[in-house]
Amino acid sequence: MSNNSAFTFSPPGPQHPIFSSASTPNIGTSASIDPRIPTVGSRARDLHYSIRDFLSTHPLLELGGQEHFSVERRRHQDVFGLHALPKDKIHPIDDVEFTAIRGPHGTIPVRILYPTSGKDNRNKGKAGALIYFHGGGYTVGSVDEFENGLRLIAEESGCQVYAVEYRLAPEFKYPVQLDEYSAVIDWVQGEGGKTRGVHPEKVVGGGDSAGGNMTAAICLRRMDEGRKPLAGQILLYPEARLPFDTPAATENNSDISPQDRYVSPGMQSVEDLRHQPPAAVFTSGYDPLRDVGCEYASKLSQAGVPTRWRHYDNLTHGWLQLTAWSEVAEQAVKDVAHQVKRLVFAATDTHTLKSPQGQLPVDRLNVRDLTSANSQRGQTGDRPTTRAARTTRVTTPFKINTFSKPRNRLLD
Repeated sequence: MSNNSAFTFSPPGPQHPIFSSASTPNIGTSASIDPRIPTVGSRARDLHYSIRDFLSTHPLLELGGQEHFSVERRRHQDVFGLHALPKDKIHPIDDVEFTAIRGPHGTIPVRILYPTSGKDNRNKGKAGALIYFHGGGYTVGSVDEFENGLRLIAEESGCQVYAVEYRLAPEFKYPVQLDEYSAVIDWVQGEGGKTRGVHPEKVVGGGDSAGGNMTAAICLRRMDEGRKPLAGQILLYPEARLPFDTPAATENNSDISPQDRYVSPGMQSVEDLRHQPPAAVFTSGYDPLRDVGCEYASKLSQAGVPTRWRHYDNLTHGWLQLTAWSEVAEQAVKDVAHQVKRLVFAATDTHTLKSPQGQLPVDRLNVRDLTSANSQRGQTGDRPTTRAARTTRVTTPFKINTFSKPRNRLLD
């Protein structure tokens, strides 16, 4: 980072014992990267107490590829599945529709979340929509495990959420997932959305982790193919590029290069990222994917793409799924909803991003302001002594144990 950078951040603190085996990718720096968004994110001294409590009670929950995929899938379903959550922790929603569309590789199940706050726009044919591809390392996860957080996004943003049950690897390999993503976009921008009151110009795409990778990739692919673009892209702790310089990547490589344009959008040059849809990128301090997300946000901004970047220095990977356990995770998801609303209804929005320090410029959130806000709250994440103190802490949370030994089965 240049000494002239307007952005300041503290270097990563000591490794949290829970994540001792997970390393942050070394991505280096580049002169082509926008110096106003750092390529390396900050990390607080500790996780928030609610996240530590969650991790301590779920020691077997991980995304490391160290067990058979069926075991990992079952464990995630048992913890995060909507049926497994206490009823008082499930976010209310107006209605849920279970439907499916005909895709290039077979039927694609889609779960549509209709918010009460979006009824008027739906009746007027002006509703917004978020098409969402969930995370899970391309091999794990289901809509059921992400529905609770997506319900909150729907209600807080006023937008319908189209959560896609896409085909997982290794049973279905690249580019099946991108083919299905594009098919759903065409459907929501077309007849499927029209019959549900969605305006075709108000459709954004989003995803977390692997889903963030696919969202970034599909934006590139649709541009290359000359197809109607999304109105925006919402990237939660995205796997913006696959690892290519690790033993795991070497051992599990295929004939598809990790540098492929639609496999690792984050490895593309700034010039090749121009003309992408506006983006909102969220990164977390306790996340092995932290710096690839920062790097991608910086590249998008340098490419002239309107980009909002928000960093939570004592959050970790997977906080979209933690709203039932953590108030701070819930607040972070509400921040996402605000960005969905901003991108979908850009013509009428104030084009400002609320923060504890007030309103910041449209293109990015200043790390200095975030760091200052976090220090005022207490970066150590100590348990608050009063309910009033607890409810004022709105910036922090998580990671699903470790990515210590990933298997890139998406490409095998």
